[in-house]
Amino acid sequence: MTKAELIEKIKAQLATDTNTKHIHEKTVIAAVLDALGAVAGTALASGGEVPLAGLGKLKAKQRKARTGRNPRTGAPVDIPARMAVSFDPGKALKEALQ
Repeated sequence: MTKAELIEKIKAQLATDTNTKHIHEKTVIAAVLDALGAVAGTALASGGEVPLAGLGKLKAKQRKARTGRNPRTGAPVDIPARMAVSFDPGKALKEALQ
């Protein structure tokens, strides 16, 4: 799904809800998605969590340094420690996939 398709689906979903009929502009929805990305990036960079209602949580975690292998040559490669993002799905999302 592209960002444009996501915006269109969010717009259609909001149009069916009587409490959110005033949110009908794609630019508003796009701005909210962009703001969510910026806020999530800032929160995760500081090692926090970002709850996504109905979906789950984004969490920052530290990955340890390790030794990998170059798939072409088979030579060992040192992979440095780094921060990574993990997603912990919520109960509602797990049930929706079943």
